[in-house]
Amino acid sequence: MNNGEISDYFSALSKLMDLQGEDSFKAKTYSIAAYNIDQLGTELSTMDDATMAATKGIGASTARKVREILDTGKLSQLEELMERTPAGVLEIMKIKGLGPKKVRTIWKEMGIESVGELEYACNENRLASFKGFGQKTQEAVLQSIAFIRNSAGFQLWAAVEPIAESWIARLKQGFPNYQFVLTGAFYRQLETIAEIEIVSDMPADTLPKLWANAPGITMTQNEEGLLLQMPDNIPIRFYFVKKEAVASSQFRKACSAAFLAAFEKEYKITEGARTEEEIFANNELQYVPAAMRETASILAKAKAKTIAKAIEVSDIKGIIHSHSKWSDGQETLETMVKHAIGKGLEYLVISDHSQAAFYASGLTAERVAAQQIEIDGLNAKYAPFKIFKSIESDILNDGSLDYEPQVLATFDLVIASVHSNLKMSQEKAMQRLLTAIQNPYTTILGHPTGRLLLSREGYPLDHKMIIDACAEYDVVIEINAHPRRLDLDWRWVSYAMEKGVLLSINPDAHSLAGFDDIYYGCKIAQKAGLTADKNLSSFSLAAMEAFIEKKKSR
Repeated sequence: MNNGEISDYFSALSKLMDLQGEDSFKAKTYSIAAYNIDQLGTELSTMDDATMAATKGIGASTARKVREILDTGKLSQLEELMERTPAGVLEIMKIKGLGPKKVRTIWKEMGIESVGELEYACNENRLASFKGFGQKTQEAVLQSIAFIRNSAGFQLWAAVEPIAESWIARLKQGFPNYQFVLTGAFYRQLETIAEIEIVSDMPADTLPKLWANAPGITMTQNEEGLLLQMPDNIPIRFYFVKKEAVASSQFRKACSAAFLAAFEKEYKITEGARTEEEIFANNELQYVPAAMRETASILAKAKAKTIAKAIEVSDIKGIIHSHSKWSDGQETLETMVKHAIGKGLEYLVISDHSQAAFYASGLTAERVAAQQIEIDGLNAKYAPFKIFKSIESDILNDGSLDYEPQVLATFDLVIASVHSNLKMSQEKAMQRLLTAIQNPYTTILGHPTGRLLLSREGYPLDHKMIIDACAEYDVVIEINAHPRRLDLDWRWVSYAMEKGVLLSINPDAHSLAGFDDIYYGCKIAQKAGLTADKNLSSFSLAAMEAFIEKKKSR
């Protein structure tokens, strides 16, 4: 082990001691030791204990720790600190520009324990508003996280989409005589993607020749195709086939294993088909969009030709679940209204954070009243467009909603969400959510599992029991459209529809750009075949008013 590697142990020890709030003098001593070890001209591994202890800048105490590292490959004091630190917090410490004291604030005061949670907080503008940080720090953190994300195995579908579309456009422009079509997990609109997959009738040796000497590009070629890897970018896998096999190859690669096995058992893949649609037509089946090719059960609907048209962005009539400057959003209510009107929407459900979310400037009862006065004025000014009075009420630890009943009664809708104490057993999580669902003021269950894709799994739930309870108590379930949430998971949407539960694609917008996240919500909802009539945010203004009136009368 060389001096640089030994130095890293002491540097890490110093940082973790600062993070844990331990003796600052000792922490600084270990930081100095790390520096001194780096500057040595002789490798510590070649010294005996006496020589090491007598070396300037080392000393007896540091020498004993060095010997432990050399003999065991570990430093017990560092190991103990690492055991006390969540793995996600250790990952946060790798982010450029965040020292131990800032990470301690993020962890201990903001309750953030993973890179994904930190990224989400930055996107909600929470880091910038926290003492000791600011807008520049927040932007730097987001840039650093983006770099880390690009180096990881999976990326969000939303992050991959512009890359995939750009590649297809560039390839078609550069090689107009060949076909290039997307396939695989991206084409199926899965939440997270490991690689972009493209089928082409281009000769297999064209791209390898073209990029043979390109710096930083790694190519792995086999009988099936070519895997192209570039620095800081998602891998791209090419499947090279004959011209007449492009559609059938795209089809095969765009089906889950279960769907493909069921299809091949009963039907035939037309090898010379010009399009995927032709493959279904030749088998007298209704076309199954790639997004829905997950389970075998969809084939029965395709045979009966009963697959309903899935929801599209154009079906969304209003923005439900949005945050303004009253809590942790970036814009004023009036700015949000103008933006919604400009997008042709009919209404806006403003749902700022409730008072328990102090970190997000949650509204006290007095501020709720003040906001509702402003809403009344804006509704008079911008009619027939309408702002509905709402709140994203924290589901408290015992399952009750934030605010007393007399305050909750002033809202048109209440979105009930868990934001605190997310580390729960399934029993505790179920108790909290079922209690909130049974509350007569709960209109929508917000982001039901609290997950953050690629960062936080979310608390464990019995999904069927939650959906059954929402059916019983007439509670809508949110499909949170933020690309890092997409919660409720699409795999449970069909069961919710079977039980007669309304879903609601909501952007959870904290900025004007956040309104556009409904696109990702619609994309993921299409996988479950959600239709516009079963989505609350597709209701017209008149239908929404009737829905609210009916809910209140109950």
